[in-house]
Amino acid sequence: MKDWDPDLYRQFEAERTRPAKELLSRIPLREVDSATDLGCGPGNSTELLRAAWPSARITGVDSSKAMLEQAFKRLPDCRFVQADIRHWVAETPQQVIFANASLQWLTDHQQWLPHLVAQLSRCGVLAVQMPDNLDQPTHSLMRKTGELPRWKEKISSAASNRARPLSTEAYYDVLCSVGCSVDIWRTTYYHVMPSPQAIVDWLRATGLRPFLAPLEESEQETFLARYLQELQEIYRIREDGCVLLPFPRLFMVAQKR
Repeated sequence: MKDWDPDLYRQFEAERTRPAKELLSRIPLREVDSATDLGCGPGNSTELLRAAWPSARITGVDSSKAMLEQAFKRLPDCRFVQADIRHWVAETPQQVIFANASLQWLTDHQQWLPHLVAQLSRCGVLAVQMPDNLDQPTHSLMRKTGELPRWKEKISSAASNRARPLSTEAYYDVLCSVGCSVDIWRTTYYHVMPSPQAIVDWLRATGLRPFLAPLEESEQETFLARYLQELQEIYRIREDGCVLLPFPRLFMVAQKR
């Protein structure tokens, strides 16, 4: 798959960073010496960690070279590592492992979350935020568009690229079973977008990537035009000329006892 586009991702940086701020605010630690930002992207979430703990050793991990280049320019005093977070192991136990909108791309959360907890130091915190929007029209209409005959064969596996999250209760049990106290909640943000096209632009940087990757450029344009038509039926223009994008997210803050 083509590398991530940092500039496209950052078009909605304020909206993408808002959940990271909420997640950070619920971490019950004041003094932190070491923290890792898993799936750090262009460094917007890493920047929050640096501001919260100025003297900490902070590491950002991401698979995208382009994202890491921007992150390093933004935060030259942080350490950045290019790696697939599926295979990440901390060099030393971490006080905070922060994963903002990254773990939704991984499967086997029953095994993966205990693996992350095992990388924490005593009383360390695993803080996770994941989009919980697979049943939203934005994603159901992606799948609907991808199932049309002209594209179905090429992108048949895209719909299964993201694993469905576990239930809230299952996440709670998994984290409790490895000796954590758990704070878990869901929030639905209503992002004010200038147009349905802006929703397409948002998702081109994230959820649409597996659908577009198998297509030629001309096919991508046709796909996006059809997808936009579908969105316009659901996301209506509001009184001020904008549209509202509901965006549910799941949060977990687990602290080792």
